[in-house]
Amino acid sequence: MTLVLLGQLCVLCSVACYALVLLHAFQRSVGTGFMVLCIPFYFLYYGFSQFEHRQKGLVLAGALGGLVLGVVLRDLGLRVLAGGAPPG
Repeated sequence: MTLVLLGQLCVLCSVACYALVLLHAFQRSVGTGFMVLCIPFYFLYYGFSQFEHRQKGLVLAGALGGLVLGVVLRDLGLRVLAGGAPPG
């Protein structure tokens, strides 16, 4: 149960970091904001090339790493709750 909650917290942190990048993109232009919102990998391009923030590395690491870590932790937590049986 703890792993599931920790994973959910990581995903929430990732969403908050993504929202910072999305807000910056919409402030730049509406078209750029919609491209960051709708095209999955354009977020990475925009984040590394045009996103300007004093904590840019931390925000991008939170958005990408938080999502990956959150998904992994939630999956592990759900497997533990289900009895540890592998899928299939």
